[in-house]
Amino acid sequence: MISFHHVQPLILTALNEDIDSGDVTAEAIFSAETLAQAVFLVKQDGVVCGLEVARWVCEEVARASNDQALVWESLANDGDEVQSGTVIAKVQATALTLLKAERTALNFLQRLSGVATLTRTYVRALEGTRTRVADTRKTIPGWRMLDKYAVKSGGGMNHRIGLFDMVLIKDNHRDAAGSLTAAIRRCNEALRHSPETPIEAETRTFDDVREVLACLDAGLRVERVMFDNFTPDEVRTAVGIVQGRTTTEASGGITLENIRQYAEAGVDVISVGALTHSASALDISMKFR
Repeated sequence: MISFHHVQPLILTALNEDIDSGDVTAEAIFSAETLAQAVFLVKQDGVVCGLEVARWVCEEVARASNDQALVWESLANDGDEVQSGTVIAKVQATALTLLKAERTALNFLQRLSGVATLTRTYVRALEGTRTRVADTRKTIPGWRMLDKYAVKSGGGMNHRIGLFDMVLIKDNHRDAAGSLTAAIRRCNEALRHSPETPIEAETRTFDDVREVLACLDAGLRVERVMFDNFTPDEVRTAVGIVQGRTTTEASGGITLENIRQYAEAGVDVISVGALTHSASALDISMKFR
């Protein structure tokens, strides 16, 4: 689950940039006492995500205007698949509260539902295999936890959250360190008292894969090896080289059209940046009733 205290600064920033000094249209039409009811209506098939965030947006607006009339009712859960025409939430409050909250609530709800929907599409493409699809750090700045929550709601798995919770030795690290082995050894030494922090090494060739295995033979730990920009056939060969000695991951150049080929090559995890950097917003609207 996502935490209100983590999301609240984003909500306040979004509301401030939208409302600023006030809603000149709504305030010209409605009095502060005018009550209204509205529904959140999904207008295309997809996976719902972000209902709690939308509720928090409405609550923040109501709190700022001392609106005691707010009542929220969720009619779906994050992760639910819904069809076009489904009402996923009902809300009542003053008309001013609803109209001030509308766009910000929808922006969160549409974006997160879009990520969850795209993730579910990738998950479906892997059905019948043991491979799992994972996200990356290619998220909207400031939205890291929200984007990754949406991926999980869609049935995907989270890769590392940031630079702090997992070692991932990439090309720039190894090139600066002098070799892949040197980078792995330095990470092992630096984290000798932090065995809970996993170490992953990116590989670009079969020789790189064998170098990682040599590090394992030397007593160094590498919890996952990534095959970067390998073809499906190359992944199959690399998985055969690893022979289950550590978790395997494929990344780079993987699309919805070819992800099944990578899964059938036997890799454990496939990381796809498109889950978060290329998801389209799900079409959802708020309608007064």
